[in-house]
Amino acid sequence: MRGEILRLAWPLYIGQLAVMVNGIIDTAMAGRLSAQDLAAVGLGSSVYVSVYVSLMGVLLALSPIAAQHLGAGRQAEVGAAFWQAVWVALALSLPGCVALGWSQPWIALADAPAELGDRIDAYLGYTAAGIPAALLFRCFYALNTAIAQPKVVMAINLIGVAAKFPLNLLFMHGSQTLGLPALGGPGCALATSVIAWASVLGAALWLWRDPRYAGLALRRPVAPRARAMAELLRLGLPIGATYLIEVTSFTFMSILVARFGTVTLASHQIAANLTGVIYMIAMAIASATSTLVAQSLGAGDRARARVLALTGIRLGVGLAVLAGALLWLLRGPIAQAYSTDPAVAAAAMPLLAALAVFSVFDSLQTQIAFVLRAHKIATLPMVVCVVSMWGVGLGGGWLLTVAGEPAALGAAALHGSRSGALGFWLAGVGGLVVASAGLALVIRRVWRAPGA
Repeated sequence: MRGEILRLAWPLYIGQLAVMVNGIIDTAMAGRLSAQDLAAVGLGSSVYVSVYVSLMGVLLALSPIAAQHLGAGRQAEVGAAFWQAVWVALALSLPGCVALGWSQPWIALADAPAELGDRIDAYLGYTAAGIPAALLFRCFYALNTAIAQPKVVMAINLIGVAAKFPLNLLFMHGSQTLGLPALGGPGCALATSVIAWASVLGAALWLWRDPRYAGLALRRPVAPRARAMAELLRLGLPIGATYLIEVTSFTFMSILVARFGTVTLASHQIAANLTGVIYMIAMAIASATSTLVAQSLGAGDRARARVLALTGIRLGVGLAVLAGALLWLLRGPIAQAYSTDPAVAAAAMPLLAALAVFSVFDSLQTQIAFVLRAHKIATLPMVVCVVSMWGVGLGGGWLLTVAGEPAALGAAALHGSRSGALGFWLAGVGGLVVASAGLALVIRRVWRAPGA
């Protein structure tokens, strides 16, 4: 069973890592233009990710739904579920385009300098043009995850990464030959939107021509079905909210940490960047496990579903322990590789030590949450996420790091002026411990239910 999970997980990991590389390319190329372009891309991408991830999470509910249909041998229902997700994606595109296209509230919220306003407005406008394609492609991603065909998505994502640099170069610097103006930093967003639409067209062609999809009844559109769309939204809305909570917890942490200066913020960004890389491993294992569990549940084999779930949880946590141990042992060289500034490297080392523990519990709660999604349970995990990440994580970090002198808590040494962002990261560990315990109680109740 471990081999089944790993065979499904590694293409998911490569595909998600490819998406992350796009952001790294944007940051590096914008930084070479000007500080204003880099700042606009940084703020604009934060807004885009917050909007996109919350909407995208809704569509990921297609994976457990379609996987259960497949496990039960209802192949035509897989295609019907896919088309319901497509209609939902098109419906979600409207608020997504409005949220990104109407940039003034975001600019005002960030209190961005006047010289950044036009750049941020252009950046968000270009991302709005691509949000429908990005959401439609997530339907394709969720379908292929459900039927255990992740290599297709991986291939398209890798092609997108290969196209990112030349398209960025074209739109950021312009072309007299093609009559394209130089857009600067916002050109990154236009390149992202072009790749999103090209990816959707490639996905549609793949669905049409590949014989592996022939039995899923995908070629003929299925009209919107109220009951099927309601099922998708009942599961998807809590998933989308959970992703929004996770993303904003890091966004707010960065905003709060920024008050302690450049060194503190830079060290925090090092840890946050590594968190994303390690989390991709956990999410790939969790997605693969969730798919196989959902297929087993659809087939009525609950015993196999439980064994698969436990195998995936142990595998995900085991890999996180290994990654954490390497991070702990190599935290000095890693910090120095990220920054040549001795002060930043020194400030990052205790954060990387905390991240070593953080990643273990992050993987644990991720594995359990995805297993619960395979059982079509997402609302209670969302509540657990709110309490643990916003309450314990952000709230605890504020008390330890920002809110005056926490001497009454016996933690005055963790105040931001003394220890940088360490108080937030330790509170984050505490939040993930609470999340893991809460989700473990939920899955225990599910497994103990009659007929489980």
